[in-house]
Amino acid sequence: MAPDAKVPLLEGRGSGATPAQTLGNIVVSIVGTGVLGLPYAFRTAGWLAGALGVAGAGAATFYCMLLLVKTEEEESGRVQETEHGHHGGANYTYGDLGERCFGPTGRYFTESIIILCQTGGTVAYLVFIGQNISSVLPAVSPATVVLAFLLPAQVALSFVRSLSALAPFSLLADACTVLAVAAVVKEYVRLLVERGEQPFEGRSAFAGLWGVPFACGVAVFCFEGFCLTLALEASMADRGRFRSVLLQAIAGVTVVYVGFGVCGYLAYGDATRDIVTLNLPSNWSTAAVKVVLCVALALTFAVMMHPIHEIVEARLFGPDGWVRRRCRGGGIVERAALHLSRVAVVAALAAIACFVPAFGEFAAFVGSTVCALLSFVLPAMFHLRVVGPTAGPWVRAVDYFFLLSGLVFAGHGMYTVLSPQ
Repeated sequence: MAPDAKVPLLEGRGSGATPAQTLGNIVVSIVGTGVLGLPYAFRTAGWLAGALGVAGAGAATFYCMLLLVKTEEEESGRVQETEHGHHGGANYTYGDLGERCFGPTGRYFTESIIILCQTGGTVAYLVFIGQNISSVLPAVSPATVVLAFLLPAQVALSFVRSLSALAPFSLLADACTVLAVAAVVKEYVRLLVERGEQPFEGRSAFAGLWGVPFACGVAVFCFEGFCLTLALEASMADRGRFRSVLLQAIAGVTVVYVGFGVCGYLAYGDATRDIVTLNLPSNWSTAAVKVVLCVALALTFAVMMHPIHEIVEARLFGPDGWVRRRCRGGGIVERAALHLSRVAVVAALAAIACFVPAFGEFAAFVGSTVCALLSFVLPAMFHLRVVGPTAGPWVRAVDYFFLLSGLVFAGHGMYTVLSPQ
């Protein structure tokens, strides 16, 4: 999801969004394709360890979202009181807050992390599409062939600059994700009835210490939309109710994630694939679910790309941009360069996706590195910077816990990828 875009489900009318609308918007911004990798994470960690990891990730995400909102409120009130003599309600983006806390370097670093998260999400989309289409149509295997066929369509969609025109596809993708989850649960019930055995028989509750960080990384990846926190809070008519609405959304999504992860692992055991839809039987209904889901994600890809294009184009075509300083041909040349930059970015991400070996490992890596920095490290840093000097020792201790834990988590994710297997 674009960090500064309107959330596509329901927009507030009049003076702002209602609690019900905000609840729907939060769910849409959080739920993504990562949920279909949860059963594999539970297989790696064990069903109990995986459940605890997802629950912990949900609780940590909720707390750090509140940290971000509290920091924005404190900084906004301080600025309004200093400049205008009263408390106001300035609305900051994540990048704005980074600049308020740490100057231009803070903005550049925050926006860089957002772009890396979006890049990870878009590459994961492409890997997901490639693997699922290859499973339905073996004639176009491997996944790199699928991505080659898909590239022209993604390039064409990247030329659509209106998020409002693309937003309905996000709803379609979420609806298709729900459909895929329902298909997996149905298959689980069928397998359980056929086996006629205890559901937890032969399934590990705790599969080993090293599987826990993997499951936590996938869980963090599943809680998408962190950079939309400030926009969601600002969109409410009664902003004081945001905390309770956020709690309802995070708690509900966490329960669904845990239930789905456990069900998927219990259904397929050690045969659980990194994308659980690949475990579904080969029939026309399963193929239809996979194809519709992939089409929806392919259309949503352009929404995920929006913040990446925005940052790249600001650097290239802004008032001091590289192209603007060197371009002497007027609007036509600039427009051609703009389209060329979008083609290059999409092609680069498709090339990266061709070298990603597995969806599950990649989701865990993105979740445990850049998503951990965005979701845990930066909110704790901002809160310590703005509120820390006047906060109590317990509050500061919790901030430092999230700051250090997020850094350790990110370091472990990098080590896991870079260490020889």
